Amino acid sequence: MKTGGKAWGKVGVLMGGNSSEREISLTSGRAVLASLQNSGIETVALDLSGQWVMQLQDADIDMAFIALHGTWGEDGCVQGLLEILKVPYTGSSVLASALCMDKKMTKSLLQQASLSVPVDIPIQEHGPIRYPVFIKPVAEGSSVGLHYVKSASAWKLLALPSVVHWMAEMPVVGVEIAVSVVQGEALMPVEVCPVSGVYDFISKYTQGATQYFCPARLPPETLRLCMQQAEQAVKVLGCDGAPRVDMIVGDGGVPTILEVNTIPGMTATSLLPKAAAAAGIDFDELCLKILSMACLYHVGK
Repeated sequence: MKTGGKAWGKVGVLMGGNSSEREISLTSGRAVLASLQNSGIETVALDLSGQWVMQLQDADIDMAFIALHGTWGEDGCVQGLLEILKVPYTGSSVLASALCMDKKMTKSLLQQASLSVPVDIPIQEHGPIRYPVFIKPVAEGSSVGLHYVKSASAWKLLALPSVVHWMAEMPVVGVEIAVSVVQGEALMPVEVCPVSGVYDFISKYTQGATQYFCPARLPPETLRLCMQQAEQAVKVLGCDGAPRVDMIVGDGGVPTILEVNTIPGMTATSLLPKAAAAAGIDFDELCLKILSMACLYHVGK
């Protein structure tokens, strides 16, 4: 694979943004920036926190490596802007990004493809119709806003201003894993074991708060099934690049898909780099693989 600046042109690493995941995005972006520079690629950091259109136009980049997490970065917004500016970008298309950011729509499409997803619990005026439940926003990433609610009293303490943009799901008991899919092929599943018992934002991004095992401590046939279903989920949703499929595997060995992340984290505790490393792909090579898939979707591939 060519790594010189002439092969890639000027690459802008998009990071930061205005979402609740800004700090994580900056950490991911800086890691990617250093990696691409280490590979000899002309690279510029773009912290998109102000006038995005002007920032991108003034940067005069040939390609964009998207390390933006959360709203505007993973929901199709920046992808649409890059399409208009005719700048090839990493990750999924406008449509696939928007679909995966909407957890309800994602679940609907996965169900239609006969893939298992958590059971929805209706939320009425005074709260969910049963407990315990996981409460999470319909459109957020990195487990932002994830709450395990055990009772009506706990629901009251949560004090959400509105439930319009929130959803409730029946908890799924089992082994929690993440399956990264790079260039359409699943890497070995990573098992996550949070000390707190819940893989929330703090467990994800606090050193020592979670144990990781790759491959996950599951039978070989179960690992193969999880990888196959991750590939199927990515295909159903139209994802590209290096998406990550989060699952829980119950006693019966059947994986339940929790969500699909189109722009996975690239931090020291992130799961995609861990899975890649277990496959013999170091961080620099992983970044180059992702960059090699950058494209514009409206003109085809």
